Amino acid sequence: MPTPSPARVHECTVVKNEPIAQDIFALRIASPELARMLEPGQFVDIAVPGNAMSLLRIPLSFAEADAEAGTIDIWYAVVGEGTERLSRMEPGATTTVLGPGGHGWTIPEGCRRALLVTGGIGVPPILCLARELARRNIPYTVCIGAASADRLVGEAEFEAAGSPVISIATDDGSAGYHGFCTAAAEQVLEIEGDNFDYVATCGPEPMMAKVAAAAERAGVACEASLERMMSCGFGACATCAVETKSGMKGACMCGPVFDAKEVVW
Repeated sequence: MPTPSPARVHECTVVKNEPIAQDIFALRIASPELARMLEPGQFVDIAVPGNAMSLLRIPLSFAEADAEAGTIDIWYAVVGEGTERLSRMEPGATTTVLGPGGHGWTIPEGCRRALLVTGGIGVPPILCLARELARRNIPYTVCIGAASADRLVGEAEFEAAGSPVISIATDDGSAGYHGFCTAAAEQVLEIEGDNFDYVATCGPEPMMAKVAAAAERAGVACEASLERMMSCGFGACATCAVETKSGMKGACMCGPVFDAKEVVW
């Protein structure tokens, strides 16, 4: 049984909100108390004004929480009416955000090297983890996938955090390898599996299932951040169930980061 959620409602102000790729925006909000509380891999639920009929908050992962500046950087894709309204919020706009939500990444004790595999809008929680690994002086390798070059995000930020991206893949071949980033990840684990102690992945579920299987074959611990509609943020609405080998679990309380071997893919 998960412990009670520490999530609380916090006031926040939009600092910036701008496109960084096709249909992908970078939102920065100021919420000092929440910025100090968030840990890599957790999530927030933001209230988006503009539609009185829309009662649910939007759950979003974050790329960075800057405790000193009191800001939180959130990358999101415009995929529906709610995120479209979010994309129209301008600097100075105010709303509320619920957090911190769930639990995040668990870097193994004594980790020597990590493999990070991400695709699409799964980049933010992986980028947040990369920054934490860099702070701990743990080297890591990154594989990024996207549908196309104009939807590719994160390469420069991963390099700035401390590691070059070894593989970029796009579904249409417009950047990097023509195919999926799982191919590179599977090859790395097959050839160099002994050099890694930890694999972390976030992105489309079929991608994460392949990464989890490759990590298990290589005998490397793997965690996956699963996307679900974590509407309430603290286990009351039961809309974010994940099937695991020990039963159904709510992503908002028991995740969003799960031990990949425990997930029923």
